[in-house]
Amino acid sequence: MAETNNTKNIGLRGVKVADTRISDVDGTQGILIYRGYPIEELAEHSTYEETAYLLLHDAMPTVKELRGFSEGLRAARALPAFVVDILREIPKGSSPMDVLQATVPLLAADDPELSDDSREANYRKAVRLISRVASVVAAWHRIRNGQDLLPPDDGLSHAGNFLWQLTGKKPDRETAKDLDTALILHADHSFNASTFACRAVVSTRAHMYAAVASGVGALSGSLHGGANAAVMIMLDALRNEKDIPAWVRRQLDDGKKIMGMGHAVYKTTDPRAKYLKDMCFRLGRKMGEEHWCKLSTQIDETAEAEFAKRGKTTIKPNVDFFSAPVYHLMGIPGDLMTPLFAVSRIAGWASHIIEEKFGDAHGEKPALYRPSSEYTGHYCGKEACAYTPIEERK
Repeated sequence: MAETNNTKNIGLRGVKVADTRISDVDGTQGILIYRGYPIEELAEHSTYEETAYLLLHDAMPTVKELRGFSEGLRAARALPAFVVDILREIPKGSSPMDVLQATVPLLAADDPELSDDSREANYRKAVRLISRVASVVAAWHRIRNGQDLLPPDDGLSHAGNFLWQLTGKKPDRETAKDLDTALILHADHSFNASTFACRAVVSTRAHMYAAVASGVGALSGSLHGGANAAVMIMLDALRNEKDIPAWVRRQLDDGKKIMGMGHAVYKTTDPRAKYLKDMCFRLGRKMGEEHWCKLSTQIDETAEAEFAKRGKTTIKPNVDFFSAPVYHLMGIPGDLMTPLFAVSRIAGWASHIIEEKFGDAHGEKPALYRPSSEYTGHYCGKEACAYTPIEERK
């Protein structure tokens, strides 16, 4: 019999499975850092391209390095013709996350360096994937709506070009910058479920595309990346609700969740939520749709007050709570909000995949992941478990 382990059945919470130099989350203090840089510094001063370079290379780029990195992203934007042809054959009602997960292995077939597993080749694969995951999401949205695909605009940033290829409208500078900041905020979050899935797969020496496909699958779940889409469904259902405080109280009385509130790690305010809340009100005022932000704020404030009144630990908004109305105000449909999460998180996934493959600066890396379990099924004596031929069973 296996020894009893009191850490089982808690989703590995508190179990340290590997070292990483990429990012760190302090859930008690509400701190998130990428490669030593606080998320606040990056959100206020950096760009997604620069942050993606930082995550991959463990250093801020020089002007020349950033220019080369951005040029690599632009060069990879166009999807292979056979991938577009396959996308056109997929049933139009398919889930965008299922489509994205299915398309990632197709992109592997077009990568000329697929069999080259050197560190430098993996950096180049990462650039192609960061660029093309965005292209796939935009292309699928237009295909399913019977619209022509749009050529990339090399004059736009990664975020700006995504909005252009998705909506057919050139975003103004402020909106493109807001999406760029949102991508920074979602780019990595230590050993979350999808990142761990990527690392577990690549620990078998599978290639980057196989690992990323597993990450997309993990992200699709409603307890992970799928939460932002659920938040927008909740807000839309409440848009005509006359008494939001009463609705919040009913949810709490019935033991139901309020989507977008609470986090598996943060015990205080999610440091990313502040930026998305400010962004929501700025976009809402500009577009005359501030009611989404006010509705979200009312839910948040009522829930916090109710938790305090009931003597319970306050549950605060996470990154999904305000990202949903932000993306809605940008014209992004609810079922594309989780794929957009992947458009951002691909930079973090690729960084963790490379770290898993090649280790940290000291060359140290974890072994093949192979956790143990405690068997709780039937355990019989040898006689009782003897095989009975099917014709003799009753």
